[in-house]
Amino acid sequence: MTQAVQAPGATQALAGVRVLDMTHVQSGPSATQLLAWLGADVVKLEAPSGDITRKQLRDLPDVDSLYFTMLNCNKRSITLNTKTDRGKEILTELIRRSDVMVENFGPGAVDRMGFTWERIKEINPRIIYASIKGFGEGPYTNFKAYEVVAQAMGGSMATTGFEDGPPTATGAQIGDSGTGVHVVAGILAALYQRESTGRGQRVNVAMQHAVLNLCRVKLRDQQRLGHGALREYPNTDFGDEVPRSGNASGGGQPGWAVRCAPGGPNDYVYVIVQPVGWAPITELIGRPELANDADWATPEARLPKLGKMFQLIEEWTLGLPKWEVLEKLNAHNIPCGPILSTKEIIEDASLAANDMVVEVEHPTRGTFTTVGNPLKLSDSPVKVTSSPLLGEHNTEVYGELGLGDEELSTLKTNGVI
Repeated sequence: MTQAVQAPGATQALAGVRVLDMTHVQSGPSATQLLAWLGADVVKLEAPSGDITRKQLRDLPDVDSLYFTMLNCNKRSITLNTKTDRGKEILTELIRRSDVMVENFGPGAVDRMGFTWERIKEINPRIIYASIKGFGEGPYTNFKAYEVVAQAMGGSMATTGFEDGPPTATGAQIGDSGTGVHVVAGILAALYQRESTGRGQRVNVAMQHAVLNLCRVKLRDQQRLGHGALREYPNTDFGDEVPRSGNASGGGQPGWAVRCAPGGPNDYVYVIVQPVGWAPITELIGRPELANDADWATPEARLPKLGKMFQLIEEWTLGLPKWEVLEKLNAHNIPCGPILSTKEIIEDASLAANDMVVEVEHPTRGTFTTVGNPLKLSDSPVKVTSSPLLGEHNTEVYGELGLGDEELSTLKTNGVI
């Protein structure tokens, strides 16, 4: 497997940007990992006990979990007990030397350390201080937020699943990693604005807000409900809120996941029926007469019977494996995609060729597979490197602050690092 190699003399987009990463679990680390892949020097500050995910969901004993390693590549790790006086002094110096500081502690946790925004910008007026919280200001502010809690309260779960089933979580981590992408956008905007103002600023992103931003089409449909039933949905009954609609696209072009042979849990192809695609679909399914049948020929005629339309398509796909269905539909430029299982994705040669599924060498676990950088910049190629061991870069980073070996030994003995 090959990875992009940086051209001689080239620099990455965020080269020279120092990020103080005080995040843990997923939402924050996903953001700072993207910044690291863009070339920032990301220094992950951990308590001496380490990020809790180092030990969570372990597949091998006594090594960092995949949970941790897949969210913390390309970073440096230092340990620091910020509850000690000396720890606070060192943290002050780290803030002074950083361009960006990112945290996702509970509301007010960093303030209680003695580092309010007023204090932080006093230490370093140019710093961008980014925070991830579960919710914005209001009645939910102090609620504990997790991935699926954010999905529940951001509009995703109420609109995911089938009409006769319960609210359903999506496998995509839109609450955590989805928020992380939003945070990166805010940080990059703040860095750009600093070029003209010379000042840093606060960046705040709430998980609920990020999920809501990703669910905006459902708020679109909530307003459309005021003017009648949502004809693009397969549902027959509509109340005063957007219903769960299974695999329906809910957009301008109807779509559905149809079953294929041999009938396994992921033997499906998602098919979208555009007006121009209806005639070739009728040929493929052996019902060419429907192409010009007044009851089927137009999108308006098909809308009231979407369920029957996809049933007819599925009667054809049930006799074919999904890759053959894909080939036949693509031959007619019909939008479609096979449902890829996690096993198929991790073994997909094209994803490996695009550096989206990469193998990384880890000092204690050996080789592991992870997701590569989805942001492709022509002048800023990325080589994914291993997540750091706990405190692996203490000597290196603290040496940059002027701390010598003797002091580092004392700090370790005293539980400061």
